[in-house]
Amino acid sequence: MNQDPDRRSTIAKTGRSVLALLPIKRLRHPPPVVGVLRLAGIIGQIGPLRRGLSLANLAGAIERAFKLTNLKAVALAVNSPGGSAVQSALIAERIRVLAEEKDVPVFAFAEDVAASGGYWLATAADEIYANENSLIGSIGVVSGGFGFPALLRRLGIERRLHTAGEQKAILDPFLAEKPDDVEKLGQIQADIHGSFKDHVRRRRGTRLKAADDELFSGAFWTGRRAQEMGLIDGIGDLRGIMRQRFGDDVKLRPVVAARPWWRRRAGRGADAAEDWTAGLLAAVEERLWWGRFGL
Repeated sequence: MNQDPDRRSTIAKTGRSVLALLPIKRLRHPPPVVGVLRLAGIIGQIGPLRRGLSLANLAGAIERAFKLTNLKAVALAVNSPGGSAVQSALIAERIRVLAEEKDVPVFAFAEDVAASGGYWLATAADEIYANENSLIGSIGVVSGGFGFPALLRRLGIERRLHTAGEQKAILDPFLAEKPDDVEKLGQIQADIHGSFKDHVRRRRGTRLKAADDELFSGAFWTGRRAQEMGLIDGIGDLRGIMRQRFGDDVKLRPVVAARPWWRRRAGRGADAAEDWTAGLLAAVEERLWWGRFGL
């Protein structure tokens, strides 16, 4: 049955009006997406209730960041005073592997501080940016602790320690420090420092502008000075730089690590007091890490 010409015209106009309302252009040309990974805090295990950054905690988030639809880049928001060299290396390596597999550029943005292991994480990026007042560097290795032998003697406490292996009790805090133990620790630190320096040289290459004895002294600098030394590529913030690179319509997609079950149960049950004490000690340790940078 033939339709009335006026009716057909009305239907056609209505159809065009509906199509005009659909985001056809947006569907054909979706906005660029940047996955944002936040790497904030101490690196490594710092207590049962205060989780530091580790590959085990971040692996899922890192994978998801590189699987986003219409992905143009991954941005690392780094705010860390450092921590475990091993976890720093593992996290950075996982980011690099995926960046090369997916052929996706990575940008790092330092906030308050990207120092020691925090700078190691930043060097997983192809380009590093910071605020002019950010603290950057601290390319070195530190080991800290306490010694209590004099206190034990004063309290009349006898330390009883039995080992198989002459170096099994190296640097025991309840025994007097031995020169051989300190030398051994120095050798280990030198090995880790060498790995750190090799990593920075490999990632930054000819962009490094300062002498090795300054770059790798363990010192840290503000963002402006770090740029002059070639430790970072420029001054800027995540949103601003990403809009410059990918346009004003770029979509920043935060990707966060899943919250583990044991954090949800913290502070409940018979172990609450023990958990609270462990958390307090971890908080003190974390405060000491940030305190090194006046934060």
